[in-house]
Amino acid sequence: MKIIVPIKTNPDLQMVRIKNRQPVLEAVPYQVGDLDKNAVEAALQLQAAAGDTQVVVLTLAQGNRKIKDTIKEALAMGADEAFIVTDDALIGADQAGKALAIAKAIEKIGGADVIIFGEGSTDGYSGQVGPRVAELLGVPEIGYARKLTPGGPGIQAERSMGDFIEVLESSLPVVITVASEINEPRIPTLMNIMKAGKKPFTDWTLADLDLDAAAVAPKNKILSNLAEEQERKNIMLEGDVNAQVAALIDALTREGVLEA
Repeated sequence: MKIIVPIKTNPDLQMVRIKNRQPVLEAVPYQVGDLDKNAVEAALQLQAAAGDTQVVVLTLAQGNRKIKDTIKEALAMGADEAFIVTDDALIGADQAGKALAIAKAIEKIGGADVIIFGEGSTDGYSGQVGPRVAELLGVPEIGYARKLTPGGPGIQAERSMGDFIEVLESSLPVVITVASEINEPRIPTLMNIMKAGKKPFTDWTLADLDLDAAAVAPKNKILSNLAEEQERKNIMLEGDVNAQVAALIDALTREGVLEA
């Protein structure tokens, strides 16, 4: 069995500064998204359960100039091989363009039995790319899975539907998006981190996928991306420590943060 995990590398949101309500991304390091790590972990657990399974990670560089360093985290977790699509045209691509590039890359790899996405990305969280890829490949899709079990010729997925649990079974190939509660991603050991750099990497451009910039050009336009405005109270607490504590409690009580 072959499992492909398309993952997205995102700027580390903890390192993003806001200036004039705009995110400042210069010098911000990239990392594998949290939900993408859940997807990799789900693939590795399926590999352990099914046996004789290859786990491949696939990513679009999208402006990450250190993509190979970033993607090593997924390889250190245990993935066997990485494919990277690097093209400046992907920097401004929307979900439709990204899905097209991913679907073409999956076809060029030779397809897969199971394709696992995180349910959304850490930054955009549209949740569109996985279902779009399934549509482009013409395969079934199961969303928001919280448990995966290989069974016979197919796979079973469990997901929460609010007040009940739904169990689905699909034939292969299938696209699955996973929720964060599916697992706790493993932390790579130092030995596996060192081994990750020796695992095979394959680099492609859009031309290698028989695509060009026009094929992934955005169909929509982001008009603005502004952080929420926050007003500061500018309340100064004076006096000794006891007086400051009392004043703080009083201020929080008046704001409704604490109950009297």
